Amino acid sequence: MSSLPLDAVHEPPRAAAVVATAAQINARIDRLPATRTIWTLVLLLSLGGWFEFYDLFFTAYVGPGLVKSGLYSTTTASFFGFSGLGAFVAASFAGLFIGTFCFTRLADRYGRRTMFTASLLWYSAATFIMALQTTAPAINAWRLIAGIGVGIELVTIDTYVSELVPKHMRGRAFAFVHLVQYTAVPAVALLAWWFVPRAPLGVDGWRWVVLIGACGALIAWAIRRRVPESARWLAQRGRTEEAARVLAKLEAKVEAQYGRVLPEPDHAGTSAAPQQSKARFAEIWQAPYRRRTITLLVFNLFQAIGFYGFASWVPTLLVSKGVTITHSLLYAFVIAASNPFGPLFGMAIADRIERKTLVVLSALAIAVCGTLFAMQTSPAMLMFLGVLITLGGTLLSVGYHAYQVELFPTRMRATAVGFVYSMSRLSAMFSGFMIAFALRHFGVPGVFALITGAMIVVMAAIGFFGPRTNNRSLDEISH
Repeated sequence: MSSLPLDAVHEPPRAAAVVATAAQINARIDRLPATRTIWTLVLLLSLGGWFEFYDLFFTAYVGPGLVKSGLYSTTTASFFGFSGLGAFVAASFAGLFIGTFCFTRLADRYGRRTMFTASLLWYSAATFIMALQTTAPAINAWRLIAGIGVGIELVTIDTYVSELVPKHMRGRAFAFVHLVQYTAVPAVALLAWWFVPRAPLGVDGWRWVVLIGACGALIAWAIRRRVPESARWLAQRGRTEEAARVLAKLEAKVEAQYGRVLPEPDHAGTSAAPQQSKARFAEIWQAPYRRRTITLLVFNLFQAIGFYGFASWVPTLLVSKGVTITHSLLYAFVIAASNPFGPLFGMAIADRIERKTLVVLSALAIAVCGTLFAMQTSPAMLMFLGVLITLGGTLLSVGYHAYQVELFPTRMRATAVGFVYSMSRLSAMFSGFMIAFALRHFGVPGVFALITGAMIVVMAAIGFFGPRTNNRSLDEISH
């Protein structure tokens, strides 16, 4: 590698040269070192996702408050009881399903940055309106509408991050995203512990928790101004000159922080992948994507039962074990406080252990610790095992969020991931009714029998049929 004076990093000709193919843009991104500039962009996207995770998890923590206010009941006589808490959970995931299934393809059409901003504003407005409703049907309706925005946002962030960072740090980047996002869980748990049992200024505590989550709109535009459009997406759409300009600015900042000339891109095989600007949904049913699509459909259908079956019902499950509502929220906060530690551990191992292996081991931990949780009555053991289940769930989330975006090409990444990921939303929507039904008729052991069965299917699907992805370029994995 040749040596250049440090002030040469500000000269754009090498980085801004005309780029002929999307694959060459990808090669330039994959050779970037992990400097402060790259991590700052990942952090900004993570902050946008923080509010989505806040929304996703306040379902569990405002549940006891909704029941206490008389708007909902814990269980219902019929399976599809819309006055029960299961209906509120179902409305959340119905919205997430609609967002991921119907609208994530807009990110392939209009760009990652545009949809990142639009979906965050959508969610914030709908959540604010939901907090003002006074009947269960109205709350459910606005919860569904808010869920649509959250569904779009989460897939867009995953797609955005996978395209923004080089291949050698994708695992760590996704772990960092989840580290930031999961700090929302103890935040919402703490706020629920403070507010839900009370009614500050005569307003139900659960409403305060929800209104705080609607503040995401305040930072949406600030983040948008500092995050560039995905150069990979621009190049894939045929806008290679614009992609080169965006990437040139990024390379100049990275090179200045790196302190020396950037490594030369590895252009081996860059001409192998044809450039196509338009995503075709039918492609996901053609080789080599058909097997990946089916594998991820099965995986997402079952992982949501295990993940949200516990995460969305923690306080309610503790109450069913004989813990009072106030203490259940306190214990749930202790469990929730462990959420960021899973991704923190993931940052150390995500690029060292094969992605599919991380998914399988995390699912195994949930199954084993969940079975033990169902047998306990001691508050200390319930909290300890709850923490272990949570760590397993967050590591599972780190693993599969990185994994599924790696398996499809840029031109259809958001479309394909939105489709397969929508199965988790459909499953989670019905999991609310399934968990309520199991809790009513079989108690907490029945709930965890259901979760364990789901985790066994998850391990089999990814373990036997999932391809390897670690430290491979997105083009190489796609083809």
